[in-house]
Amino acid sequence: MVWDLRAALLRKEEFESARLTDFEFREMVRAVRLVAAELAVEVQPVLHELTDHGLDAAFALLGEMAGQLASEVEALYHQAKPEARRQVIAERGDPTPYRLG
Repeated sequence: MVWDLRAALLRKEEFESARLTDFEFREMVRAVRLVAAELAVEVQPVLHELTDHGLDAAFALLGEMAGQLASEVEALYHQAKPEARRQVIAERGDPTPYRLG
């Protein structure tokens, strides 16, 4: 039986892509939750809007619910991202890809 380097690298690429996509999604959701908490807005409808229509729609809904512009909410989101990243890393580990060697 011969070890297939190409197949191993493809599996690693698929694994890493899935793991990084999962991390980015968790980071995005955590940042939206932090912004909703800061604005004292119920987060559940915002998360539904996020999953159904995307991040811009979630900003618009957050802004509407909090009486702010979507651009102001987006600025708050970008301020919350580092804290969201820190929290997700503390829970799930560093997203840096694993080395083969």
